[in-house]
Amino acid sequence: MADTGNSAAIAEAFADGPAYVPYLVVGDPDYESSKAYVEALDRGGADVIELGLPFSEPIAEGSTIQEALVRSLDAGMTPDRFFAFAAELDVEAPLVCMTYYNLIYQYGDSEARSASNASGEAASTGPRPFVERAAAAGIEGLVVPDLPAEEADPLREACDEFGLDLVFIVAPTTRADRLDRLMDRVSGYVYVQARLGTTGARDDVSDQTTESLDRLREYDVPKAVGFGISTGDHAERIVAGGADGIIVGSALVDTVAEGVAEDLSTDEVADRLEALSRELKDGAVRGHRSRTDTVESA
Repeated sequence: MADTGNSAAIAEAFADGPAYVPYLVVGDPDYESSKAYVEALDRGGADVIELGLPFSEPIAEGSTIQEALVRSLDAGMTPDRFFAFAAELDVEAPLVCMTYYNLIYQYGDSEARSASNASGEAASTGPRPFVERAAAAGIEGLVVPDLPAEEADPLREACDEFGLDLVFIVAPTTRADRLDRLMDRVSGYVYVQARLGTTGARDDVSDQTTESLDRLREYDVPKAVGFGISTGDHAERIVAGGADGIIVGSALVDTVAEGVAEDLSTDEVADRLEALSRELKDGAVRGHRSRTDTVESA
């Protein structure tokens, strides 16, 4: 599949079969456990890993992920600790940072103030310092749920400068000119929101997914579906319906929360995360095989 993205690693992740893209909040419930959990996702078959950088007002998140963000913030997670975390990970999958634009922009402001205080000269503000630091830590892309496409050019330019992809979320209601503007700026993959509302594991697959994928067929960028996927069966159905990948967050974050509630060891939780990851990846592969068989028999 052709892609005009900046990250060769992300392009490769979607090149052969469906991509499994898990998400966890960095630092939940603590720094060292979180590292073990992310590395378990990698062992379980992750093709790309989305790392959540906590922000105090996560408007796109349901209660499961909001609670994880609070645990992480309470444990002392900051942007600089996040970057150190990413640099220390022992994983093969490319890393994508998911966070909110105010935090990205404020990071530039704080860096500028520090430079100004040290040198007496003003430093540049805006998203560039965050993107530069992310690239140095090994981050390959960004997902920014609250950034409108119409206001994304400064971040898009910084991502292009430092070789990061900028992933946008397409909701079931995103249409017409706004969809075109968004797809003009997206790279790496597009995050297809399977249903309206906030994130959260569900017991079913939304009928809105097929409609959303149909609207995106003309755009030459991988389509990864998220919001509500929690089982291998869900993954199979989503990929069989035309998705190039699946994004899973709440079901994995729930597993971490259960570990906290049950006072499980880090190894026990990591084993659960690895097993669930294998189930989800296997489901995606089955869905791709089913879709391929259907096309060949047509």
